[in-house]
Amino acid sequence: MRINIFISLFCINIVFAQDISVKGKVRFQGDPISYASLKFKNDEKTYLGYSDQNGNFSINIPYGNYQLTVDALGFKAKHATIVINKQNRNNLNIELVEDLLGLDEVVVSATRNRVNKKEAPIIVNTLGEKLINATQSLVVSESLNYTPGVRVENNCQNCGFTQVRLNGLDGSYSQILVNSRAVFSALNSVYGLEQIPAQIIDRVEIVRSGGSALFGSNAIAGTVNIITKDPVLNTWEVGSYMGLVDGDTPDRVLKFNASIVSDDLRSGATFYGTHRDRDEWDANNDGFTELVELRNTTFGTKFYYKPTDRSRITVDATVLNEYRRGGDRLDLAPHLTDITEELTHNTIMGGISYDFNNEANSSYYSIYSSVQYTDRDSYYGGLGGGRTQQDSLTALNAYGTTKDLAIATGFQFTRQFKRDILTAGAEHNVSRTEDNILGYNRLIDQDVNASGVYAQYEWKPNRRFSALIGSRLDYINVDGTYRVGNIERGVDISQATINPRMTLAYQITEDLKFRGGYARGFRAPQAFNEDLHISSVGGEPQFVILSNDLEAEYSNAFTGSFNFTKDFNTTQTNFLLEGFYTNLENPFTLVSTGAQLPNGSIVEEVRNGEGALVYGANIELGVSPSKKWLFQVGGTLQRSAYKEEQVLFEADGSNPNELDILISEFVRNPDVYGYLNTNWTPNETYSISVTGTYTGPMIVPLVISDSGFLQLNKSQAFFDLNINAETHFDVSKDFSVTLNAGVKNLFNSFQDDFDIGPMRDSDYVYGPAMPRTFFIGLTIGKLH
Repeated sequence: MRINIFISLFCINIVFAQDISVKGKVRFQGDPISYASLKFKNDEKTYLGYSDQNGNFSINIPYGNYQLTVDALGFKAKHATIVINKQNRNNLNIELVEDLLGLDEVVVSATRNRVNKKEAPIIVNTLGEKLINATQSLVVSESLNYTPGVRVENNCQNCGFTQVRLNGLDGSYSQILVNSRAVFSALNSVYGLEQIPAQIIDRVEIVRSGGSALFGSNAIAGTVNIITKDPVLNTWEVGSYMGLVDGDTPDRVLKFNASIVSDDLRSGATFYGTHRDRDEWDANNDGFTELVELRNTTFGTKFYYKPTDRSRITVDATVLNEYRRGGDRLDLAPHLTDITEELTHNTIMGGISYDFNNEANSSYYSIYSSVQYTDRDSYYGGLGGGRTQQDSLTALNAYGTTKDLAIATGFQFTRQFKRDILTAGAEHNVSRTEDNILGYNRLIDQDVNASGVYAQYEWKPNRRFSALIGSRLDYINVDGTYRVGNIERGVDISQATINPRMTLAYQITEDLKFRGGYARGFRAPQAFNEDLHISSVGGEPQFVILSNDLEAEYSNAFTGSFNFTKDFNTTQTNFLLEGFYTNLENPFTLVSTGAQLPNGSIVEEVRNGEGALVYGANIELGVSPSKKWLFQVGGTLQRSAYKEEQVLFEADGSNPNELDILISEFVRNPDVYGYLNTNWTPNETYSISVTGTYTGPMIVPLVISDSGFLQLNKSQAFFDLNINAETHFDVSKDFSVTLNAGVKNLFNSFQDDFDIGPMRDSDYVYGPAMPRTFFIGLTIGKLH
């Protein structure tokens, strides 16, 4: 009898432990949702599955109780407790709700792991395809302004050098990542944000302040993570764009995208290409450009293959060729003009990663390597308005070459416990730059090797509270030679630094969440993006060189935020109030020495300042009453000040009336800036978007060409408003047509006091990057 009972119980356990096929469908208002991710989790194991093109899914799991999570692009994550039994094993229907404000997107920049944005312990802002289309952004840099605390500025009339500022700090304080890898070198940061076409971007994730320290010691202001498109559906499209800058200067773009995915979802590939051709534009008819002539051709691919259900190999590659030229008389050879900045970039970027997990889906591993190589030919010079023999010789030798290599290789391990998550990893970064201009005896020969190990633990004692505690140990070696004319400097340091990080998050109510954090940052002495840029002043090139006794820079960053998200019937709302405070120790500051070398070139020097404070608040409000309407507005109030007055211009003593210029706050840094984004979609055929950015007044230095003296001017405020109208219609199931037209910078809110002529200060640029521009676009293909 006892034996029979034992055998019966044993057989029942086998039956209940046996995997059975659970089938169902993922829908939205009756329509199927393709490629939704389903996660069934019990006490022992996590089971993963995906819906197919028709929204159907089938997954083998045992009977029992599960925590179900369903994620799909553009929809809110669904969480539910579910019992799998004989009654629902074949008819599990899951209905999702649209995520109109993008609050339930999955991001990777918060913790180096995939996590729901709303549940992340760190604030992550995302810019996706919808915003890129609304603003008709052609390159990455044009869309970044549409998030709090972020501002992209143009820094040169001759070459179009741009940089992104996060929370009031210049571009060298931000780390640009491509697919979460640090292969965006100092050289790429000069022009790279204008070189990556927006069409290849799936989304851009932005983490402000030092909360992103696990990505590297240089991420003092934050990270900008550019995520390229994954193949998801079988689609193709061919498109064109025609813009008229100031109503008459053409800006032409041709592009294509194509993706193919296997029926079993085990492999897929996407291919893309773009060609841009923009003519030069002169704002004030002085014969010198304000917008450079630009030709860019980019091709790339991204491929994945799943050898098993628990592993994935991803390979991506991009090849880019860009030519840009500014100055005067672009039809002549550069050395025959008064001023020319001409650059030809040939860049290759690529990477490979192998991701796998254990059978229980509780341990995740990633091995990766990414590389970027740029070969650049450049010309920075001209006759400077003169025609002497020395002018001609110097101009003829102002051609330069640059070789730039960046490699990032690493390993990451993630362990998922019942609630807590442990992440650890190691990576090695190599950056090698050789920038040589023979005519000016100018050389930057720099090798940076950085090895880092990091670990973080996300502790979740209950549903409301979580603590993210981690640290990164970096060992950095910088070996650099920096020479301009008869000045030569060197850096040869090896330094280890520990950068801790701690973030606390507490769900005060179901709708209100508090986040607060601290992070330590570090920057070793080396040439950063702006140091590799050459501008012209008084007809002569202006170079940047490191001081002899430059020391490492440190930062302590604190953040705190309240995030309120709530649905009022069908109306989705989001409100964010975030405060930030960053204390910089030995900050790198740029000083205009006022001196000229024997060959006429001007020198700026990077020195350590006495310390600085950057603090303020970011505000963001989003409201979407329905799919038809979207309203978003955000802004930043900030202050960036030195603890003691800092030398901006140092008199060389040649003129007794010339004095040092001291500043107490950062230049080119408005105290107020913000954005708005509105969209009206009355039906599936039409939509109208109104977007814009506001830039408050700021202090902008101007070098007076006659004397070489530095003058501080206060700029006006700018409001750059854009309108885009779009119509979309399906010719057949597999062929669609999209037409759009509109105006960028509708009110032509643009700088009107550019410096003029061959002796101009080409760095005297501020405000919106483009004047009023009319555009029209056409896209055809199988778009969805």
